[in-house]
Amino acid sequence: MTTHEWTGRDDGPGAGHARWHSVITTTTDRPGVALVGFASDEGVRRNGGRPGAAAGPTEIRRALASLAVHTDVPLLDAGTVTVSGTDLEGGHDALSAQVEELTRAGHTVIVLGGGHETAFGSHRGVRRALGHSPAIINLDAHFDLRVAPAPSSGTPFRQIADLAGEEFRYAVLGISVPNNTRALFDTARELGVRVTTDVELAEMTSAGCEALVGKLLEDAPDVHLSIDLDVLPAAVAPGVSAPAALGVDLARILTLVRAVARSGKLRLVDVVELNPLLDVDGRTARVAARIVEEIVRHRPSD
Repeated sequence: MTTHEWTGRDDGPGAGHARWHSVITTTTDRPGVALVGFASDEGVRRNGGRPGAAAGPTEIRRALASLAVHTDVPLLDAGTVTVSGTDLEGGHDALSAQVEELTRAGHTVIVLGGGHETAFGSHRGVRRALGHSPAIINLDAHFDLRVAPAPSSGTPFRQIADLAGEEFRYAVLGISVPNNTRALFDTARELGVRVTTDVELAEMTSAGCEALVGKLLEDAPDVHLSIDLDVLPAAVAPGVSAPAALGVDLARILTLVRAVARSGKLRLVDVVELNPLLDVDGRTARVAARIVEEIVRHRPSD
């Protein structure tokens, strides 16, 4: 596949030299990993954040393009859903339809945001395809459980809770206590959210992180992994709407991501909040690409 995003170094033909740009395609006859972009700033704007995340999907693809491929799983680029003007609701409808179609085809779907409003549209799509709501693990400094007059980047998991009802199963890892109000903590308790703070994660060993994921996925047939890049320290991920004063180090985030991927239960991933306008030397885009690569590489072969 050749577009301006999917270009990069060419060391030679064959699987031994494979890079993302040389193997990704727009069609495949067997299930694999499907990328979908969600070019949206509207949710961040409604939430009072700094716009720019609509350009995130393009920059993540560019950062992925030259990374080596160490799997034979088909890699599919299913295009980008672009929010038109302020019509976030219409964008959510289109994203849900795209995720539903790809999930029914057997793909593991990775959605490249966009603000964290992405998560509602993607979750609704996978829910329609599976017939139930998968368990959610959100790597994030924020709950995103706000109640607001209109959907935004601060509301997606409250929207999912309203949609899923008794099926709602939500764990958020990396919560920054000073950046979430007591009211949000109360809402989380009322909804039965499992919470691990950034400080608690910092004190965990790799084995502890893996055990935490194992416990969270007990009795869960499917999982939706949502990754807000603002969970990382600002020095690692400066290109986000709300950079973290503390954050969770990248090594621990990758340990958590690999544990979810290896579970064999992963059906949907969101990687959100990359804002290229605020990035420094492409650091955040490269981190986002590395996270996607780790997920694909550690996902069990079909």
